[in-house]
Amino acid sequence: MPEDLDTTALEAAAELALARGVSACQIAVAQNNRIVWTRSFGRATPDARFWVASATKPIVSAAVWLLIDAGSLDITQPVAHYIPAFAGEGKQTVTVEQVMLMTCGFPSAPMASVDGADPERRVQQLARWPLEYAPGTRYVYHGMSAHWVLAELIERLSGQNFCDFIEERITRPLGLPRVLGISRDQQSKIVQLADAGEERALSAEADDGALAAKIAAGEPGGGGVMTAATLALFYQALLHNTGHLWSPEVLADGVGNVRCRLPDPLMNLPANRTLGVVVGAGFGATWAQSSTAFGWPGAGGQIGFAEPATGISCAFLQAGDPDQGSQFMRGVEMTNLALALGR
Repeated sequence: MPEDLDTTALEAAAELALARGVSACQIAVAQNNRIVWTRSFGRATPDARFWVASATKPIVSAAVWLLIDAGSLDITQPVAHYIPAFAGEGKQTVTVEQVMLMTCGFPSAPMASVDGADPERRVQQLARWPLEYAPGTRYVYHGMSAHWVLAELIERLSGQNFCDFIEERITRPLGLPRVLGISRDQQSKIVQLADAGEERALSAEADDGALAAKIAAGEPGGGGVMTAATLALFYQALLHNTGHLWSPEVLADGVGNVRCRLPDPLMNLPANRTLGVVVGAGFGATWAQSSTAFGWPGAGGQIGFAEPATGISCAFLQAGDPDQGSQFMRGVEMTNLALALGR
């Protein structure tokens, strides 16, 4: 990427988004382990944090890679090998790999934030989940359920709360702040909470299903909070193995080995799933201009990705537009504009 990086198109697209209903957005572009450009728009201040929804998922998966690397987790084993209660309701053959690839068969399984945050109640819920299809036969997006299984595996095998493990073993070594399990008294400057009325969202009377509760519980499938710069730098770590957190083999597998090409019924595209990210024209074709770019989108139009050929990583976060179609297409547009910076 040249030093005279031309971000004119990105900035113009962000300004247009504001004109069309977005109240706040933030963009960060990184290369060579540093942020080369970032800007906040609308109500977002430079230190404003966003709820990134499902863009949280690769961070949790990257923590699971550490367990694989240490030899404490064998993804070919049934989940029940590590969590015996999980075998309930016919799930005894579901493997860890199937959970990580979202072919495990329980996409609609429920987990309230208050239950997921409590280890005993979490396991009780995992045991009750029924299968919705035969494991390994279909890819269906598991919005929250699969990653609650991963959270329980992290706790069982590390002996730590999963949010603390991610902070201690992923974000802190990378020089990044805590992104999961943000207590209510620390939930300031989160854009979506301010949109909802921050005083109410942080009150003791707030509904357990509210966004503030998801964030406090650190929902592993979608409770992360961070700036665009934090997300972009996380993807730099996946490009460069910053801090040598993973063995080269495990990291290469995690970001580049597509293990699931089953069709995604939502998008009518191959799932293109590794053990933690989508590669190329996968979920939503968000980075279809590159066959090797990898990342993950989140509800609300959030997106984080990296492109190995150029060394670019980028995050785009937004809030305020209630139209889901517009949110998604805006994320696609911003991703493609960012990819063009390195070409």
